Amino acid sequence: MNSVSDLVASAKTVHARYLAGRMERETVREWVIRLGAYPQPHGDRVREAAEWFRAVHTDPVPLEVKLVDLDRLSAIVSG
Repeated sequence: MNSVSDLVASAKTVHARYLAGRMERETVREWVIRLGAYPQPHGDRVREAAEWFRAVHTDPVPLEVKLVDLDRLSAIVSG
């Protein structure tokens, strides 16, 4: 298991950079997919985000998709 505090800090950073347009969706997608196992309630949120990012591949990224991306990242932070 990985550190929840590290996960939350990283997810906040990724969310902020992606929201500001300083991180590409593919980079966010790769980051989320590589996340390991975490205790509950974060574990479910990480799995849900990874499933979302695996399933949705778009370029360019429509606003609707980016909003869901950001929501998935926020869910990881809030656990």
